[in-house]
Amino acid sequence: MSDIFSHIKVLDLSRAIAGPIAAQALADMGATVYKVERPGQGDELRQLGPYVASPYPDAAGTRESAAFHAYNRGKKSITLDIASDRGADIVRRLTQRCDVLIENYKAGTLDRYGLGAERLRAENPRLVYCSVTGFGQDGPYANRPAYDFIAQGLSGLMSTCGEMDGEPMRTSVPMIDLITGHQAALSIVSALYHRERTGRGQYVEATLLDSAVAFNGHLAQGYLMGGPVPQRAGNTNPIAAPSTVLRCRDGAVILAAGNNHQFQAMCEALGWPGLAQEPRFASNASRVANAPALYAELTQALRPLTRAEVVERLSKAKVPGGPINDLADVFADPQVAHRGLVQKVELPGGASYPVVRSPLRFSETPVRHRPSPRLGEHTDEVLREELGLDDAVLGELREQAVL
Repeated sequence: MSDIFSHIKVLDLSRAIAGPIAAQALADMGATVYKVERPGQGDELRQLGPYVASPYPDAAGTRESAAFHAYNRGKKSITLDIASDRGADIVRRLTQRCDVLIENYKAGTLDRYGLGAERLRAENPRLVYCSVTGFGQDGPYANRPAYDFIAQGLSGLMSTCGEMDGEPMRTSVPMIDLITGHQAALSIVSALYHRERTGRGQYVEATLLDSAVAFNGHLAQGYLMGGPVPQRAGNTNPIAAPSTVLRCRDGAVILAAGNNHQFQAMCEALGWPGLAQEPRFASNASRVANAPALYAELTQALRPLTRAEVVERLSKAKVPGGPINDLADVFADPQVAHRGLVQKVELPGGASYPVVRSPLRFSETPVRHRPSPRLGEHTDEVLREELGLDDAVLGELREQAVL
């Protein structure tokens, strides 16, 4: 059984999160990914927290970036100064032997080093060249720096998140980086499929702005078709009721009865069957119109019950509902355990460390979880195997601070 992309080589020139996620997805599916990092420093994500104890036995007592481990598993690390002439030449030579290049430099930066899409694709017409940027290669914002936080605000997403009378809120995880990385991976896979049919690579692009605006989904579509500007509604769904977060005896739970049948079943499960018979709660429209009164009644019903009791009652009644877990709760959850969402990555010498399982699932070609690389761990190996460089040349390149 071979991996889906065991025949694919990827040159990953990206840093931080969005680009590395795309490369990691390909690595999980079996691609050989060469991650190019700055000599002595590496990807800046290596210097960002949260910091955890190193999983390597020979590095006991040191701390490493969990963020780097989260987005770079399965890759081989090469240290290389691509701004130097010899470093740029090595990148060009590696590109000749690769199927995919991923980069997330500011627009025009790699052209200055002779590493732009036009030149590299001319030298290797089968190359799929993927650029990941904040705003794209042109336009009034093309040269602006961008982070996930900026994209969340600029795209309108933050305007719809948070309490109705509170401040706009961002998500704690870099949501736009994550979705942009997965969009980039989808684009690359699609371009590789196109290449299988035509023999030609192509240039593909993913931007934080495009991904963030698209992520507005039905809210954006409703506005474009004449609806009002969406506002913050906190944890309450403005178009369905009950669909909110309410307090019970020992915490908070999510209730989401999506139709009249579920609403009636929910009222019976909570011991308040008469609630479903009241005219002001007879339909979804009337429940939305009378949501404050409905939620006051449901809070009374929930007050004597624990979270576990509420979830169990709703589950038996086939009504959607659930707890608000912290991450300790998540990884103690029986369904999370059943799905195997924590995997062990094996290190040389028998050590291992846990990772969150890739959400990709294939019946014939399951994903493989391999360790993230130490800085420059594979430099000599890759340059010897791919370019035939010997010890003398490698030593010379190190003396010149190219590696």
